[in-house]
Parts: sequence; structure tokens; C-alpha cells
Amino acid sequence: MSTDSLGAPPYAGDALETLIQQCLRGDQIAWEFIVRQYRRKVFNIAYKFVGKHDEAEDLTQDVFLKIFKSLNTFDRRANFQTWLISVSRNLCIDHYRSVRKEREAIDRDVDANELTPASHDPGPIAALEQRDRVVLLRRALAGLPESLRTAVLMRDIQEMSYQEIADTLRLPEGTVKSRINRGRTELARHVKRLGGDGAHP
Repeated sequence: MSTDSLGAPPYAGDALETLIQQCLRGDQIAWEFIVRQYRRKVFNIAYKFVGKHDEAEDLTQDVFLKIFKSLNTFDRRANFQTWLISVSRNLCIDHYRSVRKEREAIDRDVDANELTPASHDPGPIAALEQRDRVVLLRRALAGLPESLRTAVLMRDIQEMSYQEIADTLRLPEGTVKSRINRGRTELARHVKRLGGDGAHP
């Protein structure tokens, strides 16, 4: 049986154990061989989280670097491919959560502007009105539960497709659509309530 097949785990048992031992001793060639064999699987996982080829490439590199550093934690009695995929997925989740926090911080400043783009340069009164809407919308968004706010931001601000959001959040597409619809309804209710209160920034 060929050890070069990419359609199945290339090594098992003693052969894989030997490769891992070589990697732990710092054998770069052995590690590069493992990377070549499993790179596509890790890339596919990364791509589901970031949705862009270049970003997935960078994330794949980071994942393999961290896997190499944690290789000594691999239980030799376990299946290596299962362990590698599990570690890869967890690292991608950590990456996504980190990026999401950064995006939410940015969204607090830019989301309302993007939701109400000006088709022309507004006059001073219109500019003040738009600024008021920005503040109002920002406050309304902050009042949504995190799950609904995240779904609305991904769809309406980041312009992600339902499938991309479902893959990123690891939820059924139907759940994603439901959250977006509920989020929009709640957002409109908050905007109306805050506007009716005559809220000021």
C-alpha cells in the first residue's frame, strides 16, 4: 500500500510513531512530511472559519506551528489524525473568537455609519441628524443579546452569506436566519423606544 496516498491517513502504528519521535527530536524533514500529508485537511478547517484563501493560508501556518509545539502532548494510543483535526478546530475557534472581539470593537464605531451610508455630502443639519442616528443605532445594537447582535452584524455589516455565518458560528443555517430575523425585529423595537425617549448621546 502506498504511503503517499492523500486520500487516507498516510501513516499508522509504528511508522507514525517513528515520524512523531523524529519530529520531537527536531527532525524538520519528518515534520514537513506530516505537514504535507495533513495540510489540506487543516486548510479546509481554517477556510470555514475565515472564508478567505489568504487568511486561511496564514491561519493554517499558525495552526501547524502550534501543533508542532504541542506534539509532545499527543497520546500515542489515540488516532493522530483525529487529534490533529480536533486541535486544529479548537485553535481556529480561538482565532475566530479573538477576531470577533476585535471586529465588535470596530463595529461599535463604524457599524451605524455603514448602515446609513450617505449618497452625497450632507449639509450641517443633515450631518447632525445622521450623527444622532448613529448614536441611536449604536445604543440599540448594544441592547441586543450577544447572539442576536453577532448574527445581525455578520449579515448586515460584514455582509456575510447565511452559509458563511452558519459555518463560522457552527450553527444550522435555519438557526442563523432565525437569529437574524429576531435580531432585526429587536433592533427596530429598541430604535423606536430610544427614539421615542428622546435619548441624547
